[in-house]
Amino acid sequence: MKKNLSLPLAALVFAVTLVPGPPALAAEDHHHHGEHGATVQKLQLNAGKKWATDAVLRQSMNDINQAMAKSLPLIHKDHFGDSDYVTLATTINQKIGHAIEHCKLDAKTDAMLHLIIAELMAGAEIMEGKAAGARHDGAVRVKRALESYGKYFQHPNWKVARG
Repeated sequence: MKKNLSLPLAALVFAVTLVPGPPALAAEDHHHHGEHGATVQKLQLNAGKKWATDAVLRQSMNDINQAMAKSLPLIHKDHFGDSDYVTLATTINQKIGHAIEHCKLDAKTDAMLHLIIAELMAGAEIMEGKAAGARHDGAVRVKRALESYGKYFQHPNWKVARG
């Protein structure tokens, strides 16, 4: 998927930031597997089972989770400055970009994953100060997205970052 995804993902993030709470939003028109059309999507299991993942996605999500694990203790102690939030958000965005660029998931799994990605990106935007809200709230949003990822996607030994 080596297309320019900035515009479709930005639109998706914008839609997500308008909808508080768990990920439930209109799916983006972009689909790198050839299927098109906007449909309302909500995170759900794949016929009662978690969605498959690939090694690149698992590594990217591990990296995001580890960055959060290192940051959360400082965030909770209120020792995390604006520049720290920006650095964390940059890491999250880089890891998301890597996962998207190397995505090899089937169309249905990809659609579910984009709901998680949208939440991660929305949280990162808040941490960067580009979207309304306290930077701390952006970190909370990212942590919730990581929790949802573990609930809906196969990732052996997944444990969400604790702070």
